[in-house]
Amino acid sequence: MPGALDGVRILDMTRVLAGPYATMILGDLGADVIKVEAPGGSDDTRFWGPPFQNGMSAYYTAVNRNKRSITVNLKEEKGKNIIRHLAKTADVVIHNFKTGTMEKLGLDYDHLSSINSRLIYCSITGFGETGPYRHLPGYDYIIQAMSGWMSINGTASSGPLKVGVAITDVFTGLYAAIAIQAALLAREKTGRGQKIDLSLFDSAISALVNVAANYLMSGNVPTPLGNEHPNIVPYSTYEASDGPIVIAVGNDRQFQAFCGLLSDPTIGTDPRFQTNPSRVAFREELNRRINEEVKKRTRAEWQRLLAEKGIPCGPVQNLEQLFQHPQTLARDMIITMKHEKVGPLQLVGSPLKLSDTKISYRLPPPLAGEHNDEIIREIMNETGEDVL
Repeated sequence: MPGALDGVRILDMTRVLAGPYATMILGDLGADVIKVEAPGGSDDTRFWGPPFQNGMSAYYTAVNRNKRSITVNLKEEKGKNIIRHLAKTADVVIHNFKTGTMEKLGLDYDHLSSINSRLIYCSITGFGETGPYRHLPGYDYIIQAMSGWMSINGTASSGPLKVGVAITDVFTGLYAAIAIQAALLAREKTGRGQKIDLSLFDSAISALVNVAANYLMSGNVPTPLGNEHPNIVPYSTYEASDGPIVIAVGNDRQFQAFCGLLSDPTIGTDPRFQTNPSRVAFREELNRRINEEVKKRTRAEWQRLLAEKGIPCGPVQNLEQLFQHPQTLARDMIITMKHEKVGPLQLVGSPLKLSDTKISYRLPPPLAGEHNDEIIREIMNETGEDVL
């Protein structure tokens, strides 16, 4: 059966991570994604490495499957005209140029929607198209710093730390995929396209969720808690006899069930630990005592015992352990795609599991300009105009 977005054409003028991640999701769902770059390839991630496989970087492969590639020179009128012709038959244009760049090129929403009123136009920038920072570029590291994310990661001794993945790009890519699909649904009702203004900064703030809510309600500025939870105790990383394990006790019932597994019965009867708000107040003492107990068994023993009590837990795994894990394999989270010039590529699979309109892996990450001739022929056939 065709994918959920079969028949939807995406003109992808993004690079690096947020935009390409969004368009890969849409491509996995069946959309025809046309990746636009400058001649020779202008997506920086093509050159970010090692590792490389036959000249293709791992970073680039992570977010660029299910796309066709065309290269155009936007410094020339001919290149701009190719984009305008593509926009006539596209459903979506998405870009992550700095605010004002597309206006200078004559490829902004007002211009392109005048030739295709059904066009959905998604702009991804660092800080959005309004506000005093609208002209600044967006880099995940800077956004993590400014949005408060670094202030809540790490510990008192480590100082502020960033998340190990460019997480604000990932958030923004997900929001972009959601917004584009919502706009496609709205177009079914109105017959009109619309503009979407997304920023890494806004997305990062939104993703603070309960941490932001805690501050807005209390006025208390949160401090970094390492692997602990600001609202729940015990909910942290503990050292078993053979390595670290996360134990996440979510309520008072689970806490008493957990205490039944400990050799020290006074932990479960201590009046300071009877309710979650009280456990939060005495987190340091409670976690110290729990850690002494957890050291007495292996991670496998704790997993078995806690699973029997319905208490969430899991070992801290590295990526080698992750990608060998039977659950990872059972969920098809590793796939192999073949590229005739690059060879077989191992990639992370899609987490989207749809029963009817299933995810499909049709095209490996493309070389720059790999589909130039094919796409130009399509434009001429569909518009009846010569763009060469």
